[in-house]
Amino acid sequence: MGGTIMVVIVIFVLVFISIFLGIRIVPQGSKHVVQRLGKYNKTLGPGLNIIIPYMDKVAYKITTKDIVLDIPSQEVITRDNAVIIANAVSYINIVSPEKAVYGVENYIIAIQNLVQTSLRSIVGEMDLDDALSSRDEIKSKLKMAISDDISDWGITLKTVEIQDINPSQTMQKAMEEQAAAERQRRATVTRADGEKEAAILEADGRLEASKRDAKAKVVLAEATQLAIQKVTEAIQDKELPATYLLGEKYVDAIKDMTATENSKIVLLPADIPAAVRGIMNVGK
Repeated sequence: MGGTIMVVIVIFVLVFISIFLGIRIVPQGSKHVVQRLGKYNKTLGPGLNIIIPYMDKVAYKITTKDIVLDIPSQEVITRDNAVIIANAVSYINIVSPEKAVYGVENYIIAIQNLVQTSLRSIVGEMDLDDALSSRDEIKSKLKMAISDDISDWGITLKTVEIQDINPSQTMQKAMEEQAAAERQRRATVTRADGEKEAAILEADGRLEASKRDAKAKVVLAEATQLAIQKVTEAIQDKELPATYLLGEKYVDAIKDMTATENSKIVLLPADIPAAVRGIMNVGK
């Protein structure tokens, strides 16, 4: 009697365990890959699922939500032999879990390596300036390059984004030195152009001043000539008016010479004997 009860209990426990092993509840956003005796059997979708206990086994649990894969930074050499540091991020979705787990050993590592390799190949065909300013172009080429490959693994590439693409520290230093040299060159050219323009303006100013001085001298000469003509016509052959005019100019010149307070100029007549005779005649 006791043995019979024990057998019943054992059978009941086995049935309970079998039922427990045969029922699988898959949460939303996941799929389970089932193997039967080590071979792929089916893929369980979200909800309640029944499998054969002891024969079927859930080998893989795969998420059907979008997966964000961070692509590590790497050094990439451009076509003009410049070194840049680039990294990316890709968004994938697993549509066929069985292909993802059986088609490649580790789909995450495989996709990361594939993106890195494709990125090196794409940037390697571009010059430094184009690589730094053409993120959208790199993104488009990168997506086209890896979409077909990962589709064989039952994975869809939603998008891939270039996070950072910057010159290496050595390249940054070289670019900064080049930019500084270019700024210095432009400053030198600007300064030289300014000095050239200033010299031209100064020369033009001197030329204009010389022209005006020449015109002034011509006008003055013409005025002097006219004055001489007028004086000549006025005095004609008379000596006294001419002598008077010369004496007037002589007196004005003496006034100008003695205008300063510390002037020590002593003027003597050019013909002293004649002056003395004149004074003596006056006394008589």
